Amino acid sequence: MHGSLLPHYRGRAPVNWAVLHGERQTGATLHAMTVKADAGDIVDAQAVPILPDDTAAEVMHKVCVAAEIAFERALPGLVAGTAVLRRQDLAQGSYYGRRTQTDGAIDWRQGVAAVHNLVRAVAPPYPGAFALASGMPLKVFRTLPADGPRAAQPELRWVEGEVRALCADGALRLLEFELDGQVRDAAAFRARFGTAALTLGDGRQ
Repeated sequence: MHGSLLPHYRGRAPVNWAVLHGERQTGATLHAMTVKADAGDIVDAQAVPILPDDTAAEVMHKVCVAAEIAFERALPGLVAGTAVLRRQDLAQGSYYGRRTQTDGAIDWRQGVAAVHNLVRAVAPPYPGAFALASGMPLKVFRTLPADGPRAAQPELRWVEGEVRALCADGALRLLEFELDGQVRDAAAFRARFGTAALTLGDGRQ
């Protein structure tokens, strides 16, 4: 059983990759085992939706349910020897490798949608997305796109009672975050930094 709609997202961490790429659908696929990873003939598959703000963990729960549905549906035919398998067209699919903790580094220049998808893809229980804010370590666990000001150079600031990351194409509300190991909400951010803007970097600088 593989956590995607094969032949798409063969390989490692299929749910995380699907969320990272902003997919609106994934699923579970029951397939025959072959020497080549996730390339066997398909027995059955079940799709599930990915909502715009779902985290990878939330999508994984859906995929697990989809796996149960697909397996229960396919089992009688497998036992009876009447299951009809269909060959994968690998040329129409995709393959991705393993992800590491360093893949959570945020590149704010990619814009609001890409950053939001990254945060969703690596949110807990995965290691989480990270960056620098005026040289201080910033961990970002949950975001939402927001209306409001933009910034040609990415910055973090208090805006209308919220902590927002301002990018060239829009803003993100930081719903769950940790800054410098201490600041974890908008009130604490305002108390320490006021309305000053913190320069955002990608965490690897």
